[in-house]
Amino acid sequence: MHYYRYSNAEVSCWYKYLLFSYNIVFWLAGVVFLGVGLWAWSEKGVLSDLTKVTRLHGIDPVVLVLMVGVVMFTLGFAGCVGALRENICLLKFFCGTIVLIFFLELAVAVLAFLFQDWVRDRFREFFESNIRSYRDDIDLQNLIDSLQKANQCCGAYGPEDWDLNVYFNCSGASYSREKCGVPFSCCVPDPAQKVVNTQCGYDVRTQLKSKWDESIFTKGCIQALEGWLPRNIYIVAGVFIAISLLQIFGIFLAKTLISDIEAVKAGHHF
Repeated sequence: MHYYRYSNAEVSCWYKYLLFSYNIVFWLAGVVFLGVGLWAWSEKGVLSDLTKVTRLHGIDPVVLVLMVGVVMFTLGFAGCVGALRENICLLKFFCGTIVLIFFLELAVAVLAFLFQDWVRDRFREFFESNIRSYRDDIDLQNLIDSLQKANQCCGAYGPEDWDLNVYFNCSGASYSREKCGVPFSCCVPDPAQKVVNTQCGYDVRTQLKSKWDESIFTKGCIQALEGWLPRNIYIVAGVFIAISLLQIFGIFLAKTLISDIEAVKAGHHF
């Protein structure tokens, strides 16, 4: 094992370059997230007109990708440079941010368990808000379609929720071809069809309600997700524990390196 030699203390190269390797992964992942997010925005013309972000009433999934990218890029950069340059300020920023994120995750998990009704209401409001903006953003549209197809559900609590969207609304004032329909992701898939029928949901809600389940999913996505969680509780817990252990490992490396550097400086000034 190689160490930097000082009169009274040493900085471990193992911890230093292990922390650098730990953070280079986060930094590179942050670059990828930022690149993908900016590319997606350029494809939608957002970079040339940033007001498009504020005009969207629902959530733009690209914003989440960019936020994750910024956090990972910043933390990775601070950890890499702090480890290589033995900069205590950057290392403390990295360590403190990881600790903050860890406790925020823990608080969210505990609060979500204790206030399940409140979380359910917020998720309903979130889902309904994005139903209204379904046709306004292609990424949001793909996100909702993926969620509905994966969970075999339709709307927040059922197909009627699509009345919130101006294109699918059943009111007499609507002249949309999709009036009284649902998105194709609500349709029960036909094994005989090799090509996706994007018009399978047209006029389906003009039929008797008792016949809906023959062609579309009638279960809401909130109920579907509530049923999914107990079936996959071990997977969810495993992912949470793995992320927590990675964060604790990063905190340990940063704290150890900070202690070594402070000990070296104290011995050097002595």
